[in-house]
Amino acid sequence: MLLDNKKIAIIGGGPGGLTLARLLQEKGLNVKVYERDENRNVRQQGSTLDLHEDTGLKAMQEAGLMEEFKKYYRPGADKMRIANKDMNVVFDDQEEKPQEDFGNEHFRPEIDRGPLRDLLIASLKEENVIWNSKFTQMKPFGTGWEISFENGTTVYADFVIASDGANSRVRKYITDIQPIFSGVTAVEINIYKAEKNSPNLWKLVNDGKLFALEEGKTFFCSSKADGTLTILIGIKTEDNWVTNSGINFKDKSSVAEWFKKEFRTWNTDWQEIFETNEISIIPRPMYHFPIDQYWKPLPNLTIIGDAAHRIPPYAGEGANQAMADALDFYEIFCFGNHETIEDAVSLFENKMRSRMEEITEDTLKMTDAMHVESNLQFLTDFFNQVY
Repeated sequence: MLLDNKKIAIIGGGPGGLTLARLLQEKGLNVKVYERDENRNVRQQGSTLDLHEDTGLKAMQEAGLMEEFKKYYRPGADKMRIANKDMNVVFDDQEEKPQEDFGNEHFRPEIDRGPLRDLLIASLKEENVIWNSKFTQMKPFGTGWEISFENGTTVYADFVIASDGANSRVRKYITDIQPIFSGVTAVEINIYKAEKNSPNLWKLVNDGKLFALEEGKTFFCSSKADGTLTILIGIKTEDNWVTNSGINFKDKSSVAEWFKKEFRTWNTDWQEIFETNEISIIPRPMYHFPIDQYWKPLPNLTIIGDAAHRIPPYAGEGANQAMADALDFYEIFCFGNHETIEDAVSLFENKMRSRMEEITEDTLKMTDAMHVESNLQFLTDFFNQVY
């Protein structure tokens, strides 16, 4: 194999990076994941992930982790309701979802980010995940790279894989192509112990997912097994809205006041989310990379996941495409017949970019459709066609 006897460094321990590490480890390659989190017990924010048959689930199968996945996924968590601004449910598939239908392309089982990360970490040798390793810089050294971390350590790698997310620090060593603002900003809110702290919304979500939308605004909510509700409130904004809005996102009352005004025509019961102090709030402007982006392949560095092709979350493709990247890299480098590493990198990156052109275009269409005046009609029509 091309990477035999090479030191491989994966920067970032998200679903894509960890999946790739597992696949390469099982082929006997020398691979290390460098993760910025202090340890494996750091709380994983964000909503649950639905894995798709031809991407995330396929990667789980190839990694030999499907049985572990089945232990930790959440049967029924893919059930979904759509509500209008008055909290009236207009679409409900909560009684129709099969409990388990692996092999069906329409079955997208849900798993919380924490358990998914935990099972991937557990599948790796302990010495193959290096914690408290926040990347700062790297520089060419011989035929590889000398990588430096915030904790003062440096390591050498023959081959580096950037898997450090949407705000990647490694991407600049590959390309200077900048992200494009999608026109939508989301405010992510996590309510802990939500059954107690936001009981009405917890009941409405009913251990599944809820889309509430009207007037070009979205209120997406998903439950987690630990009792957290993750809410993503999306609105159309200008690029610099977070800075110029005057909202102090570290102050719950400031965000609550904005929500009360922005959603003034909505049922006031939605404001229940601000009645607890057991809450976290993070503004998230939504960006994407150009659909036709291109960079020249390098012989000792490549990129996967959001670092390569960040997109808004409204089509549920982010983690799935990162895991598809991992699978493509594994198949090309471990089973392909290539004369040089650079040839393999070129094939991998071309395949990844080609796949992401369609995914990015579809995601942007979905993002736009979810944030127009007729968004409620659009989404109900969409799911009525699916089901």
